[in-house]
Amino acid sequence: MRHGPELLTILVGEATVGYPVKWPHPVMAVGALIDGIERRWNHGVARRAKGVALLLVLIVTAGGVGWAIEHVAGGSLGFALAVIAGSTGLAQRSLNDHVVAVAEPLAAGDLPGARHGVARIVGRDTDRLAEAGVATAAIESLAESFCDGVVMPAFWYALLGLPGLFAAKAISTADSLVGHRTERLEAFGWASARADDLIAFVPARLSGALIALAGRGGWRIMVRDARRHASPNAGWPEAAMAGALGRRLGGSVTYDGEPAPRPVIGEGPPPAAADLYRALTVYRRACLLLWLIAGAFAWGR
Repeated sequence: MRHGPELLTILVGEATVGYPVKWPHPVMAVGALIDGIERRWNHGVARRAKGVALLLVLIVTAGGVGWAIEHVAGGSLGFALAVIAGSTGLAQRSLNDHVVAVAEPLAAGDLPGARHGVARIVGRDTDRLAEAGVATAAIESLAESFCDGVVMPAFWYALLGLPGLFAAKAISTADSLVGHRTERLEAFGWASARADDLIAFVPARLSGALIALAGRGGWRIMVRDARRHASPNAGWPEAAMAGALGRRLGGSVTYDGEPAPRPVIGEGPPPAAADLYRALTVYRRACLLLWLIAGAFAWGR
């Protein structure tokens, strides 16, 4: 792993310090670029081809920025710049804090507060969720985001440095903004959605393995239930977390008042407030395992 020392420093530093809440995040600039291109290009004919062009623009732009940062300086300054820039692509600390903001009011019996917290990290309707529904939503988001916000960017940084990390985050952002099966976006966002599936393929399975190791179980449920998920990747960490906790995830939800049937993942009762804290413990251990992997490669460099 050519970038092992930098990656280990990024992982530990980002988890310890996190990204300053009041600072504008680079993803906002990527989102603004995607939004502007979508409004200008997503009309008329050849929408799928225009969506491919959007994807190419994002990869070249984001990868180019990453390459420039890596090559603007060498030595200690270059290392520091790579670490600072790379930390913007991970979300260990913010993910932990967002889920804690759900777990604490839920454990205190403040269901409205817990609903408000979980509404910040999931897209489903939350205003009528009971305790089990809130815990389920938060645990699913924690598991899926462990892949999307931690393992996936770390994986691409390990392989390709900042260009790989920045390009992967740009693809992921594009998928979240335009990769939807709506009348307006299905053709235009097709390339972004497929590219996101591709870049997360290995990280999703690695995420599931890390969760199962951290939770000391969950392998059987992960292998059995991962493919039940609508996403080709999200099912791996979610099924691993369900198996590690011995709880049942999935099940029908609603989006904008419309029912959305989903298969059940895992076995046992639905999760409660205490299980959300257990999931956080598994998540933190899984992050530590990722640090150890990065450290092992850094040591063997």
